[in-house]
Amino acid sequence: MQPIARITVAALTATGLLAAASVSAQTAQKTAPPDQPAADEATVASSDDAVQLAPVTVSASADASAQGLSRAYAGGQVARGGRAGILGTRDNLETPFSITSYTNALIQDRQAKSVGDVLQSDSGVRVARGFGNFQESYIIRGFVLGSDDVAYNGLYSLLPRQYIATELFERVEVLRGASAFLTGANPGGGGIGGAINLLPKRAPNDPLTRFTAGSGNGPYGSGALDVARRFGTDNAFGVRINAAYRDGDTAVDDEQAKLGLVSIGLDWRGDSARLSGDIGYQNNQLDQTRTNIQLGSLVTRVPDAPDASKNYAQPWSYSNERDLFGTLRGEYDIIKNLTAYAAYGLRRSKEANSLANITVTDADTGAANTSRFDNTRKDRVDTGEVGLRGKLKTGPVNHELVFAASYFEAQKDNAYAFDFFNTLATNLYTPTESPLPDFSANAFVGNELDNPELTNRTTLTSYAVGDTLDFLDKRVLLTLGLRHQTLKVENYAYTTGEPAPVYDDSRLSPSVGLVVRATRQISLYANYIEGLTQGDTAPSQATATPGKVLAPYVSRQKEVGMKFDAGKLGGGLALFTTKRPSGLVNAQNEFQAGGQDRHQGAELNVYGIAAPGLKVLGGVTWLDAEQKTTSGGATDGNRVIGVPRIQSNIGLEWALPVLPDMALDTRFVQTGASYYDSANALRVPGWARIDLGARYRVDISGHELTLRARIDNVTDENYYASAGGFTGLGYLVVGAPRSFVFSIAVDL
Repeated sequence: MQPIARITVAALTATGLLAAASVSAQTAQKTAPPDQPAADEATVASSDDAVQLAPVTVSASADASAQGLSRAYAGGQVARGGRAGILGTRDNLETPFSITSYTNALIQDRQAKSVGDVLQSDSGVRVARGFGNFQESYIIRGFVLGSDDVAYNGLYSLLPRQYIATELFERVEVLRGASAFLTGANPGGGGIGGAINLLPKRAPNDPLTRFTAGSGNGPYGSGALDVARRFGTDNAFGVRINAAYRDGDTAVDDEQAKLGLVSIGLDWRGDSARLSGDIGYQNNQLDQTRTNIQLGSLVTRVPDAPDASKNYAQPWSYSNERDLFGTLRGEYDIIKNLTAYAAYGLRRSKEANSLANITVTDADTGAANTSRFDNTRKDRVDTGEVGLRGKLKTGPVNHELVFAASYFEAQKDNAYAFDFFNTLATNLYTPTESPLPDFSANAFVGNELDNPELTNRTTLTSYAVGDTLDFLDKRVLLTLGLRHQTLKVENYAYTTGEPAPVYDDSRLSPSVGLVVRATRQISLYANYIEGLTQGDTAPSQATATPGKVLAPYVSRQKEVGMKFDAGKLGGGLALFTTKRPSGLVNAQNEFQAGGQDRHQGAELNVYGIAAPGLKVLGGVTWLDAEQKTTSGGATDGNRVIGVPRIQSNIGLEWALPVLPDMALDTRFVQTGASYYDSANALRVPGWARIDLGARYRVDISGHELTLRARIDNVTDENYYASAGGFTGLGYLVVGAPRSFVFSIAVDL
């Protein structure tokens, strides 16, 4: 039986059981119109008046927040605003930061499978990959953000570390720019160019039982079940269950992927209190997945990209990841204009892989070598936050105050066996498959693969205070904020467990933001905000100060911009500059602070309904990422690794006038040339691709049936999707080949 057949039978059985066990709830409102689909109808407008809720009527995301989700904008692909860290949910025109919140409607209609797939619609973001693994990484404004640093409902590093399936979240929020005050320092050292926050699914007002089955070239099959109900007086209690299974080959020859997940989201909303919780499990397995490509020291040019459908991975390579995660959040209205909140989250993960990354030694012939690298890992993450939100008035000025404290702790157990000198010959264009080699006597080994030991503990604590001052009836908004952040990092030697000197340092991070409502449709804004990351450690060799650890790096961002909202069409223009410090080696061969990269650029984004029946979503980003100060000035003035000058994404969707239940969409993705190395000797060509999709909705006996089909990379371009994904290190990731996916979704 084919994967899609097995999935369909199992999921249909589960659908019947869950539907039979569910209790139908009274609906609080009618189904949302097409531009605000069911996934977004669980939405509430931000409450600017009373926080008390009586009687309780759930007309919103019933998450533990009186603010709820920002309403979907015209067209339903993005929201009117998003969550600005501890400042809470804000309307775009009232926020001095650049935020885009992609809705579940867009996720479904583009058949996105991961966070990276969703962000194919964002011109300011490019998707890369972690070094030596298959972890998604996101390059925002030219800075790397690892998936470790993605937040779930405001808390870091809770969702699966390497791959996050879209069935687990309602929205993808992208906050562009540094965010130390708003969200705190990122545990993985990212967040300089932006932050990503994923919002959980909650039960909408109408009962939901949706089954989706899909397939694609490979062959590949998938099934997903989404069930939600509300119960009790005024539908105050909600339950939402999501389950999904995917299995089969991908569009790349011999590459296989299997994923299973289940999540449960609960919420309760009372007169003055709100509670919500989530628990989920994901099992992601990859076999013979293509690895990153590195270039040997004698290679003088970037080799031509190989055929996008060909596979140069070794047949014995694999990567498995299992994650259990959960969150609990509560909010209580102490008095009318004072609310206390608290949240806690955890993740427990296990990873095991056997990798064979390749290094090209001849760009003309594609000759390369590879070696075996096995790795096992266990993660334990515990994190939480508490805070107070309040409103008060001093004369003619209104204040929105927030006080917050947060705690994060992650422990990593790791083991590896790396046989770097026991190389296997292969070729980028005509790969050679080798049997699984035994580890040689010269292999580098750390801890036991069957029993990984503690190698790192990261602890972050912070305290923050913010005030948004409202002048002239919200025509002028001034946001002032300050966060004190402590970073503590404890490392332990492999095999011996010997502790290294503890990194323990702190820093105050200020922020200032200003919004001026020039008209009801246009706002002007400016901000100064900092990013905070752990300082670098001096290399153990080639410096007179091996092991020296620098104080936390403070990146500084300045940004000005304009946002507009014409009712059905919105967008914005941002001009920004960010200076990122780094370490360098001085004339005395000592490692010290003083290096610097400068990223400056402009972003133009547009979204909404451009004309009757025509939706638009896209933008253009121009980047000038320059190495300003480097060791001995060797690469001063050169471009930063992997950062192109121009990126653009243009998406259009047409509702056919003669067939209003059918829509066609197209997406153009373009990325300029970049460099593989800091010397800018190895230029990576730019690329462009076109994606096409179609959707048809039909009502069958009161049940909505939606058919979706999609072809990505229609012209089957061969290209390198990224040239980096780890700060200061170049490596190539081959873009996906032409791929076809088809799905059927039915509301039962």
